[in-house]
Amino acid sequence: MKTVDEWKATLRAALKDALRTRNAPVSAVLRETLAAIDNAEAPDVSAAPEAVVGGVIAGGVEGLGKGEVSRLLLSPEAVAALIQGEIQERREAVALYLQLGKAEEARALSAQVDVLLAL
Repeated sequence: MKTVDEWKATLRAALKDALRTRNAPVSAVLRETLAAIDNAEAPDVSAAPEAVVGGVIAGGVEGLGKGEVSRLLLSPEAVAALIQGEIQERREAVALYLQLGKAEEARALSAQVDVLLAL
C-alpha cells in the first residue's frame, strides 16, 4: 500500500505529464482527486481557536501562530478509500449518462475512471 505522500507524488507526477501533453480531461480528473485529498485533510472548523473581539485585527487571535490549526493526517487506507470513492462516483455517473442516452459524456467519464484505476 502506498503512503499518503506516495499517493500525492503519483498524482502530481501524472498531472505534470497530462499538463505537458495538454490532455485536459486527464488533468481535470487528477486535479479533482488531489483537491479531494486536500479537502479531506482540512481541519474541522471547531478546532480553530477563539477569536479576540477587541484585537487590532477583527477576528484575530493574540500571539504569533496562535491562529494556526494543523491539517488532519490521513492514513494510506483513507486516501485509497477516497480514490475508490472518486472511481465509484464516476462509474455511477457513467451508468446514469448511458440511461439518458448521453454516450459521449459516459465515454469521457469512463476515461477518467481508467486514469484513476491506472494509479
